[in-house]
Amino acid sequence: MSGERMGVGIIGCGRIFDLHMRGYEGREDAEVLAVADVSEEKRRERAGSYGIAARYGDYRQLLEDPSIDLVEILTPHHLHREMAIAAAEAGKHISLQKPPALSVGDFDDIIAAAKKAGVVLRIYENFVFYPPIVKARELIDEGAIGTPINIRMRSVGGSAAGGWEVPLESWAWRVDEKTCGGGPFVFDDGYHKFSIALYLLGEVEKVFAWMEAMPMGEGLCVDAPSICIWKHKEGSRFGSIDFAWAYDLYIKSNYYSADDRVEVTGTEGILWVTRGHGNMLDIPPLLLYREGRLTAYTDLEADWGASFRDCTRHLLDAMREGGDPHLTPGEGRRVLQFALAAITSAREGREVRPDDMT
Repeated sequence: MSGERMGVGIIGCGRIFDLHMRGYEGREDAEVLAVADVSEEKRRERAGSYGIAARYGDYRQLLEDPSIDLVEILTPHHLHREMAIAAAEAGKHISLQKPPALSVGDFDDIIAAAKKAGVVLRIYENFVFYPPIVKARELIDEGAIGTPINIRMRSVGGSAAGGWEVPLESWAWRVDEKTCGGGPFVFDDGYHKFSIALYLLGEVEKVFAWMEAMPMGEGLCVDAPSICIWKHKEGSRFGSIDFAWAYDLYIKSNYYSADDRVEVTGTEGILWVTRGHGNMLDIPPLLLYREGRLTAYTDLEADWGASFRDCTRHLLDAMREGGDPHLTPGEGRRVLQFALAAITSAREGREVRPDDMT
């Protein structure tokens, strides 16, 4: 699409909408021209904030808009298959929020529709564009920690007092397996973390997980505490992540009341990414220990929102230059298999291979 100005439509005007808009600021090659949401209040509020004229109550109306070349789908997970296939059939390029579908089969249907229509399909995964994670990948590739042998991650959700105010209806669909596809930790947030594991250490051979169900009121439960361990396909590389809901813990955050930590151990050094959503640790966002010395990377942008900006910019650059935007359908499929393997393992009490998830 070299030399063309893309018209963009965003389907879904929820909390995450504002972060997606960051990537379009200052761009001359793309402009958000339309929004769609079933809530008149939400579409009026979001479109009004950004001066977006076209506002649709039905996403199909947006897909019929000839000025729209690219659609971003920011809706609950169970709606992704229907909307993405409809977008492809309408000839629109697609940026699909993670997780892309409730099952691998549903996602394969989306991939097939996009391929048949000849449109771009990419899965919107912002964590692999988070500057400290990007720098960690660069350091690993440069051999800064020798040969990677282990990745360990921690993800914690805190009390409602910290971070964004999230309406109960937003929580409700995330804790209903019929609409979310899993729980808010292992499947929803976990898709981010499994993406990081694949991005930093490569593909995964097998997974084992334990998951609990903690009541959160109103008859709802969350999938925490949970823990997942895995073996990567390349060499002797292992990984783990634990999810916790510390419901009385105040977490400093400009976004969700949550935070994340990543530790990658190599044969010659260790890397720590000290934050993600929030800012519990008031220390540099990336640390490297090697040869008895600790190097702090203090010049990295640590704002989690920057990952959304860079994720969108990457898509626009790739479409202009003709490259494959990350996550590609194949990459997104592997992450989805990883997440579903963890859920299957916990449910059935056995080791599961992501490649077997179909």
